[in-house]
Amino acid sequence: MATLLYRLGRASLRRRRLVVAVWLVVLVGLGLAAATLRGPMSSNLSMPGTESQRAIDLLAEQFPAASGATGTIAVKAPGEGGLASPEGQAVVQGLVDEASQVPGVVAAVNPLQAGAVSPDGRYGLVQVQFADRADSITDEQREAYGKVGAAAEAQGWEVAPGGEVLAAVPEVGSTEALGVLVAAVVLVITFGSLVAAGMTMLNALIGVGVGMAGLYALSNVFEMTDVTPILALMLGLAVGIDYSLFITSRHRQNLLEGLEPDEAVGRAVGTAGSAVVFAGATVVIALAGLSVVGIPFLSAMGLAAAGTVTVAVLVAITLQPALLGFAGHRVLSRKQRAAVAGQAGDPARAVPAEDRTTFGFRWAHWITRLRIPVILVGLIGLGALALPAQDMRLALPDDRTAPVDSPARANNDLIREGFGPGFTGRLAVVVTGDQPQAVQASIPQVSQAIQGTGGVIAVAPAQFSPSGNTALLAVIPQAGPTDPATEDLVHDIRAAVADVNQVDVLLTGVTAVGIDVSEKLADAMPVYLVLVVGLSILLLMLVFRSILVPVKAALGFLLTVAATFGITVAVFQEGTLAGLVGLDTPGPLISFLPILLIGILFGLAMDYEVFLVSRMREDFVHGDTAQQATINGMGHGARVVTAAALIMIAVFGGFVFFLEDPVIKSIGFALAIGVAIDAFVVRMTIVPAVMSLLGKKAWWLPRWLDRITPNVDIEGEKLRAQLDEHTPVRA
Repeated sequence: MATLLYRLGRASLRRRRLVVAVWLVVLVGLGLAAATLRGPMSSNLSMPGTESQRAIDLLAEQFPAASGATGTIAVKAPGEGGLASPEGQAVVQGLVDEASQVPGVVAAVNPLQAGAVSPDGRYGLVQVQFADRADSITDEQREAYGKVGAAAEAQGWEVAPGGEVLAAVPEVGSTEALGVLVAAVVLVITFGSLVAAGMTMLNALIGVGVGMAGLYALSNVFEMTDVTPILALMLGLAVGIDYSLFITSRHRQNLLEGLEPDEAVGRAVGTAGSAVVFAGATVVIALAGLSVVGIPFLSAMGLAAAGTVTVAVLVAITLQPALLGFAGHRVLSRKQRAAVAGQAGDPARAVPAEDRTTFGFRWAHWITRLRIPVILVGLIGLGALALPAQDMRLALPDDRTAPVDSPARANNDLIREGFGPGFTGRLAVVVTGDQPQAVQASIPQVSQAIQGTGGVIAVAPAQFSPSGNTALLAVIPQAGPTDPATEDLVHDIRAAVADVNQVDVLLTGVTAVGIDVSEKLADAMPVYLVLVVGLSILLLMLVFRSILVPVKAALGFLLTVAATFGITVAVFQEGTLAGLVGLDTPGPLISFLPILLIGILFGLAMDYEVFLVSRMREDFVHGDTAQQATINGMGHGARVVTAAALIMIAVFGGFVFFLEDPVIKSIGFALAIGVAIDAFVVRMTIVPAVMSLLGKKAWWLPRWLDRITPNVDIEGEKLRAQLDEHTPVRA
């Protein structure tokens, strides 16, 4: 692999104008395709095979008039009984008429006629039915719907439109550029050169542009959730900068050793580029592996993010060498250029001795000297941080956790105030059979069974489909959608109606869907975790030709995941220091966060493992002792890995502090915390301590396994031997 990438790097530099032109053409072409072919993003988290999803599909078939998006306008009169007064009736009817005139609305129901009025007569719910699904609602329709009630508010009434129709796609605003700005500052400090920092950032941005344009171009073919492009942007930008950083850093080191730019970039791509390819492959495999869970929206998220990471790798090993070719020695700082120029003017002048007083070397010496206390403190500390994870609760988000000043939160708070939390998470029971008579005859039994279940406030009268084969009953629970009591209620209702004969009884609704999604994801998480950990051991065994190094890496990954879960639960579920991240109301974590976090953190953890430990192995196989190789690997890699981790934290942090959506906040926060823990605590502290403790045993591999394990030569051992023997390697 190293030899192939060496040739690719040199070829990209020599034909740099062609390489840059090709990537620009690809960027423009995909950009035009995205602009013309971009499809709508979905907020629907469907779960084929679950009871709730089967019921939703059945309702869409049997009740076509009600298959569109719905909205609920919460109304509060100035005083008790205000809705029933003549003035109140006029105001309510005006609201209903106003809602009916919103483009796309097929019906708006007067709460006084439907009985959707609170016991004190002060609160009411206007149900609004749209013709199209929520994904097809335009911004103009949302804006018109959101303005309903302005006249009533001028008379002292409170009006809060809400419902799925207002679930707009979260947009990535200009404030996220602050994360990129922080990354640029880190690059300038790391390199001491604006040229090096600028080219690294430019390379990453082009890669992100290509990846995101391709993603949007395909959005008209594949259904994607509204979180998908944001996740892809997060990862594509973070790994794009990091991969370019690693190659640029090794290229600069080669220049300082006196190599010509084409040879320096060839060796950089052959060595650091090999690590980039492998690290990127682990991220891609982990993300694509989300497909094995069998959940469509999760598969789409994983594959989309994997696509942007793939583009980031390709850009790093082709476009980055081309850009470095344009820069020449300007990627070095002025002091470094002067040293290289002095060496070129005096061929007998030796290459400056490596500075072993840097923080990386000092840190490595300190860690290896105190390795046992370091390991114990690290394990105890991460174990303590992981403790809140045992109380983790998963659910789909409801409007109770929406930002305080958002329309969704205002609607939710008004409904809770007037009717109780159960009205914000109503359940739907679908009764279906082959004979209309059997369906109609079963309704009293079904209603009685549900009414007899603890935690139910009311069961609405049944509504029948035109064919009579299907009936729909609305159920109002006492607790809110994400309350544990509601989860128990869903299971109790399903058990209570399981014995009804001659018909099928299915429970659905947003709340039931959320519970089914959460349970299926929770069941899939251990399987996926075993798959990811097993994969990490096999891949690292292939790369490092060792058994203990992969096992150590997998255990470190598990520590990272556990501590990250614990901190995320403490902040987003329990509300500890929630104000620091701009979270208004804590609540359960989004259902897919844990399994998504496992996949992403696995890839990122392997990034740092490969970049640090590959240098340790490189020095070990070239004659250094295991102890010295560990110190060298840390000394050479600490600065770059620190910069890479800070960049990732900055990018992910931008989505925490500058987006209001709590789901995006939680994902960005978990990724930022996970990267911080894995890079600084696990990879740069516990790993060198363990490697020092193991000594040369870390690189042990049974002979029989050594014979059958392919040698991928990620450290470039064969390439270096070939170049040292002056064997020509043609580009």
